[in-house]
Amino acid sequence: MALTSLKKRIHAGERIVGVGLPLSTSKDRLEEILSQGPYDFVNVDSQHSALNEERLVEFCQMADEHDVHVQFRIKHTRHTYMIGNYLDLGPCGVEVPQTELESTVEEALESFYYLPEGGRSYGGGARQGAKDHPDPVEYAAWWNQFGVLWMQIESVEAVTQAHAFAKSGVDCLSFGPIDLMFNLKRHPHHVFNTMDDCVAYVVKALEDTSVAVCVRSYSPDLREKYFDLGVTVLLESPVS
Repeated sequence: MALTSLKKRIHAGERIVGVGLPLSTSKDRLEEILSQGPYDFVNVDSQHSALNEERLVEFCQMADEHDVHVQFRIKHTRHTYMIGNYLDLGPCGVEVPQTELESTVEEALESFYYLPEGGRSYGGGARQGAKDHPDPVEYAAWWNQFGVLWMQIESVEAVTQAHAFAKSGVDCLSFGPIDLMFNLKRHPHHVFNTMDDCVAYVVKALEDTSVAVCVRSYSPDLREKYFDLGVTVLLESPVS
């Protein structure tokens, strides 16, 4: 596995662009989409899509052939305790949707990292990098410097807690624009009127950290807009 560590690039403040794909993506379609890039990662979702664990293993193995990082959004916030189980299927990282509480972040960290940073259980032949790091202690140390953990913020309340969510071990806070839009409508008199207001606030709040901000921009046409706001990670849709 020759993947360049996305984690290091994120914390270095590099501009990162990924593309969202369904788990049903074929090998030929994956190659076609990657040729439209370059993309730094692919994102697959189970929160709003059917999840077949065997297919997730197959997809991650297919992505490995192209040295592509797979970021996986789990089914539900309350499934945070299952992060280690999901990672045993091959993703390079995990995104936790609808994060509202610090306790969710703490549970994610515990489930994502091996000792001493967390308490993830060791095992699973489909794990990312397992073949290259057969020694358990070596593998744990490698993973703790490799895996990428995102917490998704989708409400005004979560936006205002962004700095508290940016704990050591969290690599990125990501925005869910549609749910955030719905939440903003519930707070018509809030100082934040738009998602861009929220993005600008979080970018400012995280200035003293190396935690990145990700926006699902969906379109390459919006890259410069969000880069100018201080966002460094973008998630787009395939061009065609």
